Amino acid sequence: MKIIALDTSTEYCSIAVLVDCEILSHEVLAKQRHSELILPMLRQMLGEAGLTLAQLDGIAFGAGPGSFTGLRIACGVAQGLALGADLPVAGICTLEALAEAAGGNNVIAALDARMNEVYHAAYTKMVNGWRPVSEPMLCLPQQAPLVRGSGWMGCGSGFSMYGEVLRTRYDGCINHTIGDLRPHARHMVRLAEPVFAKGLGIDPADAAPLYVRNKVALKEKER
Repeated sequence: MKIIALDTSTEYCSIAVLVDCEILSHEVLAKQRHSELILPMLRQMLGEAGLTLAQLDGIAFGAGPGSFTGLRIACGVAQGLALGADLPVAGICTLEALAEAAGGNNVIAALDARMNEVYHAAYTKMVNGWRPVSEPMLCLPQQAPLVRGSGWMGCGSGFSMYGEVLRTRYDGCINHTIGDLRPHARHMVRLAEPVFAKGLGIDPADAAPLYVRNKVALKEKER
């Protein structure tokens, strides 16, 4: 299959192209320049792969959770490109992409959501992909959903920011953490492959970010 994936859910911007089992990818520290960088990066990646948009089987994007602005950029660009090329799209959860990147079979993924909270999910690797043990949600680190058993891996910026709290929360469950792991398009494109292969891509008009949080700031009386 031939698939492109893009992610702007963090301060980094990444793009990956899957061409018949080979993945080409590129990432830059964009900070707040995602909208400026993403299309030139996409053209570069398609050029390196020797592809045009019309030759793709689908376009995947980092649906979230993550930066509100970043999620809208990725979704909007994927929609625009897919509509123009008559392609299906697939939104890939950033937390599932973290689990894919972690390399374990039982993974707790946590991203720093600011405001002393984390975006959290837990996954178990199955033959046909990742099964959510705990669905993506927003929570305080000390209230993160518990998991059963041991041998879990923790990953993501949530463990970098709130590692002590989360390790205490999962005492006896986690034996390894990777705090500097972040969502990347190269893992999203791999997760998108079976989606498009099964014909489960959606109409670009139906694509939407996975925000999880409903608001980004507290009112003065809530602080």
